[in-house]
Amino acid sequence: MKFIVLPCDGIGPEIVEASVQVLKAADARYGLNIQLDYESVGFDSLRDHGITLRDEVLAKAKTYDGIILGTQSHADYPAPEKGGRNVSAGFRIGLDLYANVRPAKTRSFLESNMKAGKSMDLVIMREATEGFYPDRNMSRGWGEVMPSPDMALSTRKITRHCSERIARRAFELAMTRRKKVTAIHKANSFHMTDGLFLEAVRHVAKEFPQVQLDDLLVDASTAHLVRNPESFDVLVATNFYGDILSDLCSELSGSLGLAGSVMASDDLCCAQAQHGSAPTIAGKDIANPTSMILSVAMMVQWIGDKQGNKALRQAGDVMTSAVDLVLANPATRTPDIGGTMGCKAFAQAVADAVKSV
Repeated sequence: MKFIVLPCDGIGPEIVEASVQVLKAADARYGLNIQLDYESVGFDSLRDHGITLRDEVLAKAKTYDGIILGTQSHADYPAPEKGGRNVSAGFRIGLDLYANVRPAKTRSFLESNMKAGKSMDLVIMREATEGFYPDRNMSRGWGEVMPSPDMALSTRKITRHCSERIARRAFELAMTRRKKVTAIHKANSFHMTDGLFLEAVRHVAKEFPQVQLDDLLVDASTAHLVRNPESFDVLVATNFYGDILSDLCSELSGSLGLAGSVMASDDLCCAQAQHGSAPTIAGKDIANPTSMILSVAMMVQWIGDKQGNKALRQAGDVMTSAVDLVLANPATRTPDIGGTMGCKAFAQAVADAVKSV
């Protein structure tokens, strides 16, 4: 079992190392025989190679069972022509990691202090390779132009192929949960693009008669997610909507720092925390590695399911349970959620819990 590890920017190296520590504890318990190989991306790669993401790293990543990708400081990168390549987008497009799976679940220790006031247990299935992101919808260059200094245009691409495959993943996931899918769109305004997406979702729904399908306008969905989060199971959305709604849901369920995330193709899975690189706290040992640890656990579970490997599936489950066990104790929480424990100590506590949970 080989994983490629890419620490990247900001707090990325710290939280990635924390997740690796927990992964090694799971490896020791279940005998997974995991091999970890490291590569540089982000500012380290820019310094050493003149570009934040090298093509050879993408090619190398294809040969691994899984990818552990740290946070990136994309907003601080130089222009693309000067080496500032979007690392996450590069992986999503280069490796066709089209399914960005983002759960939002109220952790039990936060139930008395939820920001939405109600319990949440849902998953956003976000299409990640097209849509309103200018670096993902053209075969060459960016999908944005400026005809004049006072006018900028952005091109959006929605295809039936990408819409149907993300919908299929959403329905497959719903079959393992509460059998409900909500399609998020704005087809009343984007008649062709969102109309095509909604048409594709409805077409795929015919393959899953056991699953209830409804749909919501993206603006209305924000209100419903705040008012009735418990009514949602799996939400399927295009890139831009899914990105925004997943941050909303994660924060409402407790904290963006507690939300795991993976990016997956049909054959490969990449663990990446939902949140950003937080450069202002980098190196201070106060970052919360929960999101990264849960993301790695999701990746291990994904691979276990894909390979029919019971030990891998159990390892991912135990990593998640260990996080919940440590978070349940106020004395073993990081500063962002009211505790005093540092990133390294938190990782050690979770790793210790993996051995016995």
